[in-house]
Amino acid sequence: MRKILASLSAIVFFIGTSNAQITKAPEVKEGMGPYTQLIIRGVTLINGTGAPPMGPVDIVVEQNRIVQISSLGSPGQTINPARRPQLKEGGKELNCEGMFAMPGLIDVHAHIGGVAQGTPAEYVFKLWMAHGITTIREPGSMNGLDWVLDEKKKSAANLITAPRIFAYTVFGQGSRTPITNGDQARAWVQQNAKNGADGIKFFGASPEVMDAAIRENKKLGLRSCAHHAQTDVARWNVLNSARAGMTSMEHWYGLPEALFTDRTIQDFPLDYNYNDEQNRFEEAGKLWKQAAAPYSEHWNKVMNELLSLDFTLDPTFNIYEANRDLQRTRRAEWHETYTLPSLWKFYEPSLQSHGSYWHNWGTEQEVEWKNNYRLWMAFINEYKNRGGRVTAGSDNGFIYQTYGFGYIRELELLREAGFHPLEVIRSATLYGAQALGMDKEIGSVEIGKLADIVIINANPLKNLQVLYGTGAIELNKDNKAIRTGGVLYTIKDGIVYDAKKLLQDVKQMVDDEKKKTGWQLRQPGMN
Repeated sequence: MRKILASLSAIVFFIGTSNAQITKAPEVKEGMGPYTQLIIRGVTLINGTGAPPMGPVDIVVEQNRIVQISSLGSPGQTINPARRPQLKEGGKELNCEGMFAMPGLIDVHAHIGGVAQGTPAEYVFKLWMAHGITTIREPGSMNGLDWVLDEKKKSAANLITAPRIFAYTVFGQGSRTPITNGDQARAWVQQNAKNGADGIKFFGASPEVMDAAIRENKKLGLRSCAHHAQTDVARWNVLNSARAGMTSMEHWYGLPEALFTDRTIQDFPLDYNYNDEQNRFEEAGKLWKQAAAPYSEHWNKVMNELLSLDFTLDPTFNIYEANRDLQRTRRAEWHETYTLPSLWKFYEPSLQSHGSYWHNWGTEQEVEWKNNYRLWMAFINEYKNRGGRVTAGSDNGFIYQTYGFGYIRELELLREAGFHPLEVIRSATLYGAQALGMDKEIGSVEIGKLADIVIINANPLKNLQVLYGTGAIELNKDNKAIRTGGVLYTIKDGIVYDAKKLLQDVKQMVDDEKKKTGWQLRQPGMN
């Protein structure tokens, strides 16, 4: 299913959906609340707007709305009880003194897994929630739109432990025949909106079809994104999409092509074959150096036009990190404990699994990709510096990036690109909400907004690694290595989830599968 989408949807439209679907999340109440009143006591608040931390504060939530944020004076000083909001009858207090609070994280490129990965929805949802991810955009709805909309409905009603879900359908999904003209494109878009989709994910099509579909979608008030597949970028790149009204892009395909000055087509080797994934991704690592140089006239011209169109960039740096350092990504410490055996199998070198293109990947490929990242990151950071919206997305479940963990790695890579940690958090929260058209409701901890809040016992601005479920390594006064961090509470819709417990549930799922199959994690080619 994923292989077909990855390799063929960029060439022809996706005509139908698979009958095979992953197991849905069980309807079990696992969080606490919502409460008539919930007071989060004594935290230092990073509110997601770009404001510096402030604390201690008490945050008051009633049902699912933030109704009060009270500053309690200077840190380290005795708090005057008279300054604190009073607990009402039936209310609940969380003593979070010395801890940090920030908005629920938003993953704008989050797949719920698939049959090929063998990942039940519960496994994926709990990994996200355990890492403080309270909202996701599912670009593709690849288990079928009805399947995703059902999980979305249950999540909104808090019948399952899951983030808030926005369902974007792959353009053409469900069509019985290929879409080849503007009228067909507009008809499909209209039906997609009637079906309840929140937006559309595009891979590529003829200029007539792309233009008609994007404009009709915008007319209907829905949003759109694209993985501009290399099979169509020679005739339709990011600028074309943005001009037609597309609201965001994933990865970077189509952007270097808009930056070409001495060519119109990528310098493909003459024996290149798009369906050979090592071939495809190896050459993709040489693409940015073919684009206009950073800060050159054409580079600036393209950037300024995208800025003028209020276009959102969602780089998903993490999903290609193995291309520049395969061994590091493959040996990430959480794989042994939290990566399902079936998912590990999917990651391994294979001619069948999408994104498992390690046929002969080595030093030369990694050096090219390191240079690729340097140029890519320069564009993304400058786009942010000029006021552009950059969001955080993961695209996990592929290329050795496991759900939740890969998203936190994305935050680290935004930091590497040059973002201040406060800018990283803003991209992961408020800017994500803006990209979804939900910034009046979520994305920051402010009075009047929904109660999506993450509580952690360490300062993520000093070290983003404390957001990993595995925490960050520190040395204590006894010269012993310890772990600090890991999200303590994920609050979504005013319901308090024990994030450590959710992560333990995931570990148990992995342990059970290991016992059932006798599986042990081994590195590829080593018996």
